[in-house]
Amino acid sequence: MRGSAEDRFAIVDLAALYMRGLDRLDGALLEAQFWPGARCEYGVFSGGPAEFAGFCMAMLKEHRRNHHFIGQHLVDFTGPNEAYGEVYYQAYHRVFDESGAARDLFIAGRYVDRYEKRQGVWKIAYRSELVDWVRDDPASDAMVETAPFIMGQRKPDDPLYDRAAMGARA
Repeated sequence: MRGSAEDRFAIVDLAALYMRGLDRLDGALLEAQFWPGARCEYGVFSGGPAEFAGFCMAMLKEHRRNHHFIGQHLVDFTGPNEAYGEVYYQAYHRVFDESGAARDLFIAGRYVDRYEKRQGVWKIAYRSELVDWVRDDPASDAMVETAPFIMGQRKPDDPLYDRAAMGARA
């Protein structure tokens, strides 16, 4: 069964907002992508959305930066109010080892999801994270620390949240 373009985009937006919640350390945004009572199965975590968001925020706040990237997103509609999905991802984390040395940790895999549409709104009812590969290397981007780049930040300091700085329409 093929869902409408509107339904498909609503589901794809869940993945993008989920990643924004992780990268900007916005636990409320992360939790909002799930239905209350949803199940989250990650191997390192099993439970509900509120507890999962708290788990992620506590873990990720120790990192200097995070960057989650979404690849292909397949959606299989089984009815007008239910769909299953597979979302490929790559997650970058700037972490520190026991000696304080910076490390670049990459985790790549897929999310296997079940989505439900309730009262016209799509959200995640079940998500499982499958890890396909991991890479942990010494940090190799010293230039980032010294070049005059505008660096991504966490909420509310990220430029994403400062729409006034983007200029007002005349």
